[in-house]
Amino acid sequence: MAETNELAASELGAIRIADEVVAIIAGLAATEVEGVAAMSGGFAGGIAEVLGRRNLSKGVKVEVGVEEAKVDLHIIVEYGNRIPDVAWSIQENVKKAIEQMTGLRVLQVNVHVQGVNFPTKGKEEETDESALK
Repeated sequence: MAETNELAASELGAIRIADEVVAIIAGLAATEVEGVAAMSGGFAGGIAEVLGRRNLSKGVKVEVGVEEAKVDLHIIVEYGNRIPDVAWSIQENVKKAIEQMTGLRVLQVNVHVQGVNFPTKGKEEETDESALK
């Protein structure tokens, strides 16, 4: 069962956001950044994709406290993009999304670049053929 954190308690009750919800928000915000080819989720994430289930929190680890969160993202960058710029954009986008949607204060967004996605062979052949004409 997913862990939850208690954000606010009032006379009406408590508000709790599951860690998985924060992870999904972070994953979606990261994949919106130009230059991110994919999230790197390891073996289990790959099996879920093959079986047709898209795991929106793939490659994301969160630590959620009462009022704050720390996020670790594992990504694959598209070839040709400047990695520090992509990572910085991810940090900004993820921090903004989590803080706006949950009210949690984001203390850290750590970006781990796990690989580089190179163009497929079909695209290279098309480019080579058009250069010969």
